Amino acid sequence: MGAGVEVWWAGVGEVRRECVEDLDSVERGRLAAYVREVDRDRFLLGVTIVRQVVGARFSLLPASVRLDRTCAECGKPHGKVRTDGVELSVTHSGDLVGVAFSDRVVGLDVEKVDPGVDVDGIARFALTNSEQQELGKYEGLEKAQRFTTYWTRKEAVVKATGEGLRGDLQAEVPKGIQVRELEVGVNHRAALAVVADEPPVVRTFRFGADPLR
Repeated sequence: MGAGVEVWWAGVGEVRRECVEDLDSVERGRLAAYVREVDRDRFLLGVTIVRQVVGARFSLLPASVRLDRTCAECGKPHGKVRTDGVELSVTHSGDLVGVAFSDRVVGLDVEKVDPGVDVDGIARFALTNSEQQELGKYEGLEKAQRFTTYWTRKEAVVKATGEGLRGDLQAEVPKGIQVRELEVGVNHRAALAVVADEPPVVRTFRFGADPLR
């Protein structure tokens, strides 16, 4: 059986201000640094999902969950969030915030479809030749949707490998990485990548609607 993955989604409007009390000093500093309210809301909601889901899993209060964001390159606290006992990946775009939890290294990405994006310009350095040829079959909104599907798959992979956008986006999916597209509605596209030899078993939850376990 493939690796088990839980993916929790929430709408940015579901943020609760009282959850700021569960943040540590680093997280409060990052929250305060955001200029736009929507960015503050996305960050707070992402941290809240992580703290509450991990807390429920290990019988801890959300504020007691110890999170580490130390950057591997510079040592500052702006790297990928980590915690003991579970692998995490946080993503947000547009109206959605998502967090993936697994016992395997995982990468999750969501992107809002933007009809105004320079699809052809980005495709030249981000997509393979075959992907660019396939993309050429579409026009307008459908083209933006297809491009966003490709992009989320690539983002999920480089998150799982730890390369980030420094990785070669035109490279094929590495051996030992399983990629799966996730359904998140017509306005967004999402993908999940898991370091595993077999396709993952994915369970999707709506934060605030499904019970925490």
